[in-house]
Amino acid sequence: MKILVLGGTRFLGRAVVKAALDRGHTVTLFNRGATNPELFPEVEKLRGDRIVDPIPDGEWTAVIDTSGYVPAVVRRSAEALRKSVERYLFVSSVSVYAGFSGGPTEDSERARLPEGQPDDELLSSYENYGALKALCEDVVTDVYGERAAIVRPGLIVGPHDPTGRFTYWPHRINRGGEFVVPGPPGERVQFVDARDLGAWLVDLCDGRESGAFNATHPGFRWAELVESCLRVTGSDARPVWIDGDWLAEQGVGQWMELPLWLHDLESVWMLHADVTRALAAGLTFRPLDDTVWGTLELAETTEDAGLAPRREWELIEAWRGR
Repeated sequence: MKILVLGGTRFLGRAVVKAALDRGHTVTLFNRGATNPELFPEVEKLRGDRIVDPIPDGEWTAVIDTSGYVPAVVRRSAEALRKSVERYLFVSSVSVYAGFSGGPTEDSERARLPEGQPDDELLSSYENYGALKALCEDVVTDVYGERAAIVRPGLIVGPHDPTGRFTYWPHRINRGGEFVVPGPPGERVQFVDARDLGAWLVDLCDGRESGAFNATHPGFRWAELVESCLRVTGSDARPVWIDGDWLAEQGVGQWMELPLWLHDLESVWMLHADVTRALAAGLTFRPLDDTVWGTLELAETTEDAGLAPRREWELIEAWRGR
């Protein structure tokens, strides 16, 4: 197959390109060349900003759009490629759903922009990210119909992850000492290794599947994640399981300050997405230990994600002294 990737050198796109090349496919990249331009010297690289520059002429089996956030920009690309590609795979997000009172299926209600919110820009705060992604989905479906596949990943993790969210856990446990983990140990978290998702996106290019797909792992228990990190790192770190209600009372920030943790009922179901359709369409997963190891080796922590050491120590002391 000949595959055009919009993006392709940062995180998920990078995994997509590697998977395609490993399978012997021909890849073309269209991006600005601003991120990791030295990657993949063997592929054709078309330079341009999709917001203002036309995509050069060519013919491809499929396009994988990993960098579409604004409906007007996605429409520009989709319409320009209508006659050049057989299939359009759009990477959306589980954030498209209007609410998480239960684990969303692909047919769950999607978010809508509030009255007066412009649909031609992504605000710097990522306000209405999900609603804009939903509109982007509509654009792709409108232009391509049954030739479109809409992929809604959960949290994407693994090597080269720039967000630090999952990355915090292997690195924190590798550092040793006592560490805070949100209880109960049996609560579930969902994420998907970028390499598994990238390989599956390449598989979808063959045209056998269309429509929307929630794309993430069915879920791991927090205890499984901790055990995997301890096993892979060989660390003597010691988990301190702290009740989620108590953490919320202390003002611990969900998702970023304590990465992967969601507690309030309005958001916790985001980590319970139904992935039946994706599994039936061939999405598979590597062992959790492989994801932990790849993250530890090839992803860095960030200042935005994770408990500060003093904050963590204070929480442990307060928990024990309550």
